[in-house]
Amino acid sequence: MNDLYSSNPLKQQSHRLQLLVLIMAGEAIFFLPFVLPRIFRPTVLAVFEIDNFELGTFYSVYGIVAIFAYLFGGPLADKFPPSKLMSLALFSTALGGVVMYTLPGAAVLKGIYAFWGLSTIFLFWAALMRTTRVLGGVSKQGLAFGLLDGGRGLFAALVTTVLVLVLGRELASEAAFNVEEREKAFKEVVLVMTSLVFVMGVILFFALKKVDGINAEEREKINLSQVISVMKRPAVWLQAIIIVCAYSGYRVTDDFSLLVKDTLGYNEVQAAGIGSLTLWLRPIAAISAGLLADRFSASRMIQWCFGLMLIGGMVFGFAVSPESTSGTTLFVEVFISVVTTSLAVFALRGLYFAVMEEGEIPLGATGTAVGIASVIGYLPDVYMGPLMGKLLDDSPGIAGHQQVFLLMAGFAVLGSVAALVLRLFTRTEKGLQAKIG
Repeated sequence: MNDLYSSNPLKQQSHRLQLLVLIMAGEAIFFLPFVLPRIFRPTVLAVFEIDNFELGTFYSVYGIVAIFAYLFGGPLADKFPPSKLMSLALFSTALGGVVMYTLPGAAVLKGIYAFWGLSTIFLFWAALMRTTRVLGGVSKQGLAFGLLDGGRGLFAALVTTVLVLVLGRELASEAAFNVEEREKAFKEVVLVMTSLVFVMGVILFFALKKVDGINAEEREKINLSQVISVMKRPAVWLQAIIIVCAYSGYRVTDDFSLLVKDTLGYNEVQAAGIGSLTLWLRPIAAISAGLLADRFSASRMIQWCFGLMLIGGMVFGFAVSPESTSGTTLFVEVFISVVTTSLAVFALRGLYFAVMEEGEIPLGATGTAVGIASVIGYLPDVYMGPLMGKLLDDSPGIAGHQQVFLLMAGFAVLGSVAALVLRLFTRTEKGLQAKIG
């Protein structure tokens, strides 16, 4: 076992700083493809003159490219130093932001999303997960992954809050919501995000130079037989089911800013503000869940989080009545649904890779396991965007949003079952190993 991993690196000052850089870079790389349209969705639709379904197809193109990127990027992360892989990924993603700044047509924008599917995943994703596992050591996996996703959420909340203020300054009155002013404000937001991504690439290259966590023997093992060996582990496939259900729920957060605009009558800036405010729940949820996972097990915490996600989906899906709900009651129901859903999906994001230690996946195969699980787990990038877009476009107003939340509730049930099976499986497997030993 690697010394860096078997000790508790999080106790060392240098590794805490490295984790901080990892956190910031881990969110910055997704600013342009995901955070931007999530928080500023109404503005994105207006500036590029597209509808919800067309935006969903951009996500699908991203997801299709990402499927192959996950598969081949996993073994790559087990062979090469993370500083080189991840910094190159950040620089490439920033290049896509430069093109987006020119406000290209829909066809070019779709091409940018395909490029981002490669730049953010092939070189970055598995390396991010592997490095986090190394920095967490054996006993602090929940904390490490909780800090990763919670810290990413905090960083995103800080950045988007500032950018919402920028958008609000540019569009200070309803009269300012014209084509020229909207485009000017949006380009300013894109420029700031692109610059942050590039700067994080430079910082990460130097900060993670000494973090490898891969020895020569482990590198030699990464071949086709190693991939097949990892694929035979039931824990990897159960983890994939958990991820696909949790990530489907996470993609529903893309709907939050549009939801409050459609249901509560908020304008673009107010809607973006609500979307940004939900990100402040992410560090609270992810870090708390990570700490509890180290105490009670990641799989048990995942079950509880799916239960909370189910509540959020059911409340909005069944309790809201477009015809009879008063303004105050509607606000409360929207608030409960958004908050419970946010807490659940943000906590899950800090947990579903923490189960690798519980599932006894070898450290040397971490990147490979992440790649395999992610191929299935992140399929929502392919189908959730268009599916949500069609539901929202075909049923305008509250009805479309209700269908989206009920869809999420169904995934919550499936994910909870998968987490239970994983917990029972690992418990049985450890019991058998103890008897053999």
